[in-house]
Amino acid sequence: MRNNAGDEIARRLAAAGKEISIYVHLPFCAGKCPYCSFVSMVPKYGEIEEYCKLLRSEIRFFGDRLAGTRLSAKTLYFGGGTPTLLPPAEWRRLLDCIRENIALAEQIEISVEANPESLTEEHVRLWREETVARISIGVQSLSDGELRWLGRLHDAARARAALSMCVGYGFSVSADLMFGLAGQSIRSFSSSVKEALSLGVEHLSLYQLAIDEKSRWFVTPPEGRSDGYPFYRWSQWYLPRKGFVQYEISSFALPGKECRHNSSYWRNDPVLALGASAWGYAEGVRYCNERTLESYGKTVRRSGHAVAEMETHDTAKRAREAAILLLRTSCGILFEPFSSRYGEDALSAILRILEENAPSDCFVRNAFSLALSPKGMRVANALWSLIV
Repeated sequence: MRNNAGDEIARRLAAAGKEISIYVHLPFCAGKCPYCSFVSMVPKYGEIEEYCKLLRSEIRFFGDRLAGTRLSAKTLYFGGGTPTLLPPAEWRRLLDCIRENIALAEQIEISVEANPESLTEEHVRLWREETVARISIGVQSLSDGELRWLGRLHDAARARAALSMCVGYGFSVSADLMFGLAGQSIRSFSSSVKEALSLGVEHLSLYQLAIDEKSRWFVTPPEGRSDGYPFYRWSQWYLPRKGFVQYEISSFALPGKECRHNSSYWRNDPVLALGASAWGYAEGVRYCNERTLESYGKTVRRSGHAVAEMETHDTAKRAREAAILLLRTSCGILFEPFSSRYGEDALSAILRILEENAPSDCFVRNAFSLALSPKGMRVANALWSLIV
């Protein structure tokens, strides 16, 4: 990638003329789960500290180029990997560096991902001081048997303790839970969901187990996995009765507790990506940073940034991609802003394809928007494939 790729991304972010989101990837884990396809690795001695040093260099690179633009960050999200492997001292240096170099909106939403086995009270106290608002905890299940089958490093008791601690400190807490596991029943899945709610969780991210080609299980997939459809349909039935709104395909939240950062991705808002393998978006360009620690380090030391790939599509393809992302959400495609951004012809073509090739009860349509119905969300992959 040419040396000025970072400058190009900064220029496009500034040209957006609106608040941006920031995603920071922290790619270290205590162990690699067999189903995981994300870029993550067990750190060697000194790698976390060196990586955080590189991140601070990358932050300063973009801070220098965005200075004077009046641009500010409305959301800041730390994902992984396992961000809780970072010691609190590194967290403080990282957050201080961001605040010193990039303007943060007054009402910024700061979110962090955490795993129960490495989350400490010291982390939680520091995040409270640093105005972190949301903690997303990788629970996956509150059944010890299911956790062992998944190869997780924590047990159900540790997950309960992590949820309770974060709720007790006043954070808005999200729990990740998985379904479609071997031997899993609606009873065991519903027990995990109900217990998470009883502990004060305000947001749930529910994922069906998928065996991606980049995961260890892809070579020898486990047998006996459950059909995910009944679990998902039960969630759509049960959670609204507890006041939760399905605002996205995999996400349920109490009103006002939706993840603003993730919503920025689905709206194709500008996202500054920091860290190895992080993806961002800047005014028509989707881009990815160097994927390995070695290439990330070399590129940041040489150029100050880590941008490795940039994808620019024509308006029609951008419109189709945007439609798929918007149809992940309960708001769906809002006709006026969509046509203003991508053109009336693009909107008409997408609506025609959907309405001619899918049952009408898969959609909720009015004069202003088109969104997926609960049934449509259950068959979303098939609907998205119509407009790829």
